[in-house]
Amino acid sequence: MTQHVSDIMTGAPVTVEPQTSVTAVARIMRDRDLGAVLVTDGDELRGLVTDRDLVVRALAEGGDLEQTTVVGACSDDLVTVTPEDDLDHVVELMREHAVRRIPVVESGHPVGIVALGDLAMERDPESALGDISAARPNT
Repeated sequence: MTQHVSDIMTGAPVTVEPQTSVTAVARIMRDRDLGAVLVTDGDELRGLVTDRDLVVRALAEGGDLEQTTVVGACSDDLVTVTPEDDLDHVVELMREHAVRRIPVVESGHPVGIVALGDLAMERDPESALGDISAARPNT
């Protein structure tokens, strides 16, 4: 039986506007225990920013992080999928584009994110990645 993105994606993604400061985004990630948020302009997907993006593209550059906006730190050359896409297609896209997270869009609007960890938990829950992805973080 074919599995679809909608079976494993994280729905209701957290979004921020492009002018949001990287400090504010980092706080959102910390407070909600997230590794990525979507950057939207109104209802339109503009990018995806990860915790690593914040470090490599913002923190490492220096400057006032309260004044640095997330638009400069996010990936804007996005690969997206729909909730109806099958999981084999998602795996192919992740391999081809060397990404760990892919935004899920429906009618052009973001509705979720599917992550490598989601796939690992679904496809091989006994693997190291599947086991780590299923574990609750220590707080």
